[in-house]
Amino acid sequence: MQPKTTSARGTLIAYAAMLGIAGLGFWLLELRGEKLVAPAPLPGALPFEGGRAAADPHVLMHVLLALVVVIIAARLVGALFQRVHQPAVIGEVVAGILLGPSALGAVAPSVMAYLMPPGVAPFLGIIAQVGVVLFMFLVGIELDTTLLRKRTTASVAVSHASIVTPFVLGALLSLLLYPKLSSSDVPFLIFALFLGVSMSVTAFPVLARILTDRRMQKSELGVIALTCAAVDDVTAWCLLALVVSVARSEVGRALVTIGLSAGFVAFMLFVVRPLLARTFNAKRELTQTHMAFVFTGLLFSALATEAIGIHALFGAFLFGAIIPHDSSLGREVADKLTDVVVVLLLPAFFAFTGMRTAIGLVNGLEHWLLVGLIILVATAGKFGGSFAAARLVGLDTRKAAALGVLMNTRGLMELIVLNVGLDLRVVSPTLFAMLVIMAVVTTISTSPILSMVMRSARERAAGGSDPASLAP
Repeated sequence: MQPKTTSARGTLIAYAAMLGIAGLGFWLLELRGEKLVAPAPLPGALPFEGGRAAADPHVLMHVLLALVVVIIAARLVGALFQRVHQPAVIGEVVAGILLGPSALGAVAPSVMAYLMPPGVAPFLGIIAQVGVVLFMFLVGIELDTTLLRKRTTASVAVSHASIVTPFVLGALLSLLLYPKLSSSDVPFLIFALFLGVSMSVTAFPVLARILTDRRMQKSELGVIALTCAAVDDVTAWCLLALVVSVARSEVGRALVTIGLSAGFVAFMLFVVRPLLARTFNAKRELTQTHMAFVFTGLLFSALATEAIGIHALFGAFLFGAIIPHDSSLGREVADKLTDVVVVLLLPAFFAFTGMRTAIGLVNGLEHWLLVGLIILVATAGKFGGSFAAARLVGLDTRKAAALGVLMNTRGLMELIVLNVGLDLRVVSPTLFAMLVIMAVVTTISTSPILSMVMRSARERAAGGSDPASLAP
């Protein structure tokens, strides 16, 4: 026997009766509650009306709106840069700058004030820092450490030259920039060390993408470039950790920080790494328990290095580097995180960097001459050091020049270093803007200059050289 179907009218009457009874009950409850007396507020507690000012109810709306705008702008400008044979990440960096005071703020300040109000910056900054921590973990997990163990003579020479030469030139440049762009509360030693590090960075992820797009990642030149960039990454982050520890501490405390850092690295390499190898090399499916384990280890490592006095980025990078990058679980972890980090969190970092980059501070002929000098020194250090070392170990002129061009790629890694320097107040906002311009220019110039080098080599080969020598 079929149950009787309740009519729509009966359902509506029952629903209205339920709401009426609930409303009557709450009204009676309110009448009774008005006669109750609660204890006095605790000493120092905010009064009830003051609580409304503790949090702007519109902050979340502005943060969500800012993220929407940032993601759309990053994808559009990134796609535009891809159409002109540039890495999409450079377009995303430019999109972040365009949304800041240097472009949107100058053209339509009221629009920027609505889309990116000052109250959003701290929240966007937290999202950006989390994104960079996760990104550095991905850089570590995708780093092929076998490249570091199986370096050729050319890779050793070029990687060392591509670090030492720009570092020394950057330190020498600080003699000119310190009295013009720094302040007396910043010790010269810290300023010189940081400027040297900022000149020494190579963007391993961007370089790898350029090589992959050109199908050069497995060529002799590609392997040498990837090896040198991997060594540069590790060396640059160690140097940055050293500079941060010195900047945050007195000399005696800095030595303690360096000792603790060495102990932590040893613990991660000799205790944690074997445990991770056994876990990740086992053939099993990735579960939420595995992801919880990875996130716990990642956050603990980042927290430990932050507490030691270097930077959370270093801990995240180290934890990623000790995970077997070629394991199935390692690849699955990277795959699950990459889209969220690249599509959502990194654009927030670019926008946050753009909000801090005021290119308008770079004004006048002297400032722009200094920008040109910074670009020249950065390029001479990376290209010149890499080219000379490559020629000394026997690479031909074309490969040595191409290698020097590739090593001059800075991109996102440089922005991360610069933001650390700005947070520590080692670099001023004006110098920060100058160095951001340098990072963008040196990275954008990589692809077209590399194409020119390869094209001129082919033309020379067509004129009588051995065509086999052109194989990349």
